[in-house]
Amino acid sequence: MTNELWVCRHGETEWSRDGKHTSTTDLPLTDEGEQVAATLAQRLAGTSFELVLTSPRLRARHTAELAGFGDAAEVDEDLVEWDYGDYEGITTDEIRKTVPGWTVFNHPTPGGETAEQVGERLHRVVDRARAATGRVLVFGHGHSLRVLAALWLQQDVVDGRHLRLDTATISTLGFERETPVLLRWNT
Repeated sequence: MTNELWVCRHGETEWSRDGKHTSTTDLPLTDEGEQVAATLAQRLAGTSFELVLTSPRLRARHTAELAGFGDAAEVDEDLVEWDYGDYEGITTDEIRKTVPGWTVFNHPTPGGETAEQVGERLHRVVDRARAATGRVLVFGHGHSLRVLAALWLQQDVVDGRHLRLDTATISTLGFERETPVLLRWNT
């Protein structure tokens, strides 16, 4: 069992900056996103990882490269962002004009994934990380990594709503004895 799962959200894109839901649209990082993502290299320097995984999306893979893990990172399809379906490219405020109070965690995403579907694939990532004997590092996306953390903590998928995750941040999940815990978040 690994003692730590390190989670890095990709750097800023135009849509993440503007609050637009981005799942399958493969956007590059902004210039600012590249600069901030490059600071991850220094912050991760000196830490060894048994396994490094990344979402196949350009924004996550490029963040892994800028952080110094481009050659080590294995693409894992289970780390893709929540599929927003018909809500791709629009903001929560725009969705709420027709679906008051909408959140991805508590409402359907027409043409996209359900919370249960997202949970199924991210459970596989948790299982894979726990099977490793050393630290595991993953590069991914806001909502899917929030779900990953909730599952690590043995919570429900919807409990990811309590874990805000900014771009180009590092979070660490681990254990206190046998209990999964949050060691640091959104740093």
